[in-house]
Amino acid sequence: MLQLNSNNITLGQSPTNKQEAIRAIAADLTNKGFVEAGYVDGMLNREAQNSTFLGNGIAIPHGTTDTRQLVKQTGVAVHHFPNGVDWGNDATVYVAIGIAAKSDEHLGILKQLTQVLSADGVEEKLKQASSANDVIALLNGEVQFEPDFDASLIQLLFPASDMVQMSAVAGGLLRNTGFADNEFVAELVTKEPTHLGKGLWLISSDKAVKRTGISFVSTANACEYNQLNVKALIAIAACNNAHQNILDKLTQLVLQQQQETLLNANAAQLLAFFSNDNEQAPTKDESAASKVAVFKIKNAHGLHARPGAMLVAEAKKFEANIKVSNLDGDGKTANAKSLMKVIALGVKHGHQLQFSAEGPDAEQALASIGKAIASGLGEG
Repeated sequence: MLQLNSNNITLGQSPTNKQEAIRAIAADLTNKGFVEAGYVDGMLNREAQNSTFLGNGIAIPHGTTDTRQLVKQTGVAVHHFPNGVDWGNDATVYVAIGIAAKSDEHLGILKQLTQVLSADGVEEKLKQASSANDVIALLNGEVQFEPDFDASLIQLLFPASDMVQMSAVAGGLLRNTGFADNEFVAELVTKEPTHLGKGLWLISSDKAVKRTGISFVSTANACEYNQLNVKALIAIAACNNAHQNILDKLTQLVLQQQQETLLNANAAQLLAFFSNDNEQAPTKDESAASKVAVFKIKNAHGLHARPGAMLVAEAKKFEANIKVSNLDGDGKTANAKSLMKVIALGVKHGHQLQFSAEGPDAEQALASIGKAIASGLGEG
């Protein structure tokens, strides 16, 4: 994993345009011994081919495959522009992360960075950063904007016979991922959970919590708590307000009496719901109406910025709601029309992507995406 330190950060820069910014970043990478002097040409050529702007005020300028032999050592140079730099197409960049990578190591760097930077509110915080430590804390995910939730925090159809077992499992998942200590689990099993209706329950605690996270446990058995059905339990380890958006989504779900969308959801649908991406878990009818296709990525260096941008541009041509997940990655579902979300999937050569599309042109969208992937997404 990329470890940033103050030597990677250059604050308070004010270039007049993006070319000047890229030259300064390339010089920084050269001075740090990451690249040979000619690497700047590859960075400028890459930018001319396709903008490296990701969104949320962030760009990731890097070289072309032709200049990869000029990379001595994988590294990054982060430049901070408090007044912003015009990156073209009405895009303003406040932080540019120059990347030098010897092989496909940059995909891991991009995945780490984009997972952090795709959260709402990061752009303004980076714009206001006043120290290298501020920037490092944001890029390393130490400032939490959304709760952590991944496949390791899901336990479906556990053979629990009562709420104590459900709470212990849900708490154990959060403890095992390092979000909380044993005291958190001990408190969880003694707390009174809240019934959200139709067998869906919620429990939370802030005791001995290190990082906000969510776990989800459903039971394979018929059990009750206070003479009410228990089908699934959502547990929240809370140490900040990162989970507030999830609570709002749960409130809307209860008001609309749609608890079954979680009770009947698979892991992928739960991952979609509990992400702060303003997405709801699909209903049974919506799931049945979705079109699904799987395509293998042929690009030698995976979905870095350029082919990723081509894929997103293809998806944006259609009205359909299009989701994508990396079957060879962590299984999270992302919006196929968001470059940051797509790059965050960490797609390498040979990885299989599963697309689901819902809408009047869903079939055409999947066919077009498949054709674009087969043609190499602009890389032949």
